[in-house]
Parts: sequence; C-alpha cells; structure tokens
Amino acid sequence: MLGVVGAGHWGRNHVRNFAALGALGAVCDTSREALDRVAQACPGVTTHTALADLLADPSIKAVVLATPAELHFAQAKAALAAGRHVLVEKPMTLSLADAEALDRIAEKGKLVLMVGHLLEYHPAFVRLKELVSAAELGDIFRIDSHRLTAGTFSQRESVLWDLGPHDLSMVLRLVGVLPERVQATGSCHVRTEVEDVVTVTMSFPGGVRAETLLSWLHPFKEQRLVVVGRRKTAVFDDAVKQGKLRLYPTRIPRSTGQPFADSGEAELVPYSEDEPLRLECEHFLHCIKAGEQPLTDGTSGVRITRVLDACERSLRAGGAGITLKP
Repeated sequence: MLGVVGAGHWGRNHVRNFAALGALGAVCDTSREALDRVAQACPGVTTHTALADLLADPSIKAVVLATPAELHFAQAKAALAAGRHVLVEKPMTLSLADAEALDRIAEKGKLVLMVGHLLEYHPAFVRLKELVSAAELGDIFRIDSHRLTAGTFSQRESVLWDLGPHDLSMVLRLVGVLPERVQATGSCHVRTEVEDVVTVTMSFPGGVRAETLLSWLHPFKEQRLVVVGRRKTAVFDDAVKQGKLRLYPTRIPRSTGQPFADSGEAELVPYSEDEPLRLECEHFLHCIKAGEQPLTDGTSGVRITRVLDACERSLRAGGAGITLKP
C-alpha cells in the first residue's frame, strides 16, 4: 500500500487513481477539509495531518508527494530515509544540489525514486516519441513549445520552475541529450523577483534548437509542442479535446532553401485515450513490484533540474548564455 501526501488541487487526482488501482492506504494533508473529502470518497483509508505519522505506518511502502515545491526535498528525503519508494511531483526540487542528493539517497537505498513528469506518459507524446525514434519526421532541427495560462502566481518559484518542467522534460526526451547552451529571459509583472513570463532557448549538439515560452499572464490556455523535421513537422496540442497529434509535410522551396511546414495537409495520428496520470501511477506501481527504474527516474529528474538551474542562472545574469558541461 502507499500513501499520498497532499490531497489538494492535483493531489486529489493521485488519490482517485491510486484508490481505483487498489493501492491507496493512507492520505496526509494539513487541511482537515481535504481529509474529510478523502474519508467520504475512500472509506477505510487512513488519514494523517503529519508526514511523520504516515511514515510510522509499516504497511505504507511508498509515498506520493503532491505538495508545494518548496516542501519536496525535505519530504522526499524523509520518506527515502524511512525506506519508502517515492513519486514526487514536478519540480523534483528547487535546487540542483537537492535533486542530486535525493537521487544518491534513492540509489544507495535501492529505492524507486520517480518524478511526476506527466506529459512523458501522455499517449500522444509517447506516439510522437515513437515517430521521432523511427525517423518518420526525418532529422529534427527545431522544437518550439508554448505553455500559456492564467495561472496561480506562486510566492516561491517562478513560472520557469512551475510550468517549465513539462516542456523541458519532453524536449530532452525527444532530443536524447542535454543542451550545450541555454539562455533564459523573463519579466516580473505581478510579484517582484518572481518571473511570470519566461522564454528559454536551448542549443543542442548537432544543431538542434529549441525555444519555450512560459506564461501565467494569458487569459487562454495554450499547451503546444511543435517538432520540425526535414521530412515532416509534428504538432502536439494538449489544449484541444480531439486530434492532439498531427503531422504536416515539411516543404523546402528551391528559391530559399529554408524548410517550413505546409499547413494545408494535416495528418491525424491515432493514439490511445488512456488518462496520462493513470498510466503514470500504474508505471510507479509496476516499477516498485518489478524492481525496475522508472522512465522518469531520479537521474532523469536531475537532468531536467540541471537545465532549470542553468536557466535560472541565465535569468539572474540578465539573459546571458550558460554553457552546460556534458
């Protein structure tokens, strides 16, 4: 059995899924109202207001952390130290040193440490990754992503750390290596020193270039990833209900030699309609049972945190380029 820590806006979805999978044993939250909802929806599930009480229960073999980002390191460290497998929501931590420390602790204890990079489990993205791996798009040279929303303005982490992990995890999974250089620029409109708009540019070995726009200020939601290859261009649009993954032929006119996507000939790509979070939860349980490393394991989380850390340093340096060591 496992315990979910945090039963709020997103944590309640973990509660729902793990309960449906028959794996939910306990829920911890500081809100009595949230725990009352759990007790009503999941009779027989133990509730706690303190993590220490949940970890004192020997029947709880794993912990899911759906808590504010500033709590991730301390809570994950405590759970791992208590011998529990851990699924921690993104961002893994708010510092590279903390992410590396968690990965070492999990490795030393032979425990599963998984990071909730949800979109890597989205069936449309999984299908996109298969197409890229099979060279269906040809050589990839450009990736663009927009993640725009009227978001909740965090007191601690910027939009880079709040929304950025989604897109960075997909870009790194598609390209397969860390960027050689990153540059980030941003602006603070609502809270001083907390960026609510950030643009990230990443340059990869082999000439691949990726740009990501992140914003809490838009009155509409846009969650779009565009992958441009020499043969085809793929668009993963998670904000639409149907047809989330489309392919377009990439044209290269003789007059300019510059490739562009032809918007008139879209090809819908089929994918399963399984809930991404359900797939993520199932994967966590499978890895614990089989003793396997998750797709989005601690090492993967550290790589993404390395890029976030480099972007943060670029922001603090006024948008200066930051070189990442291999």
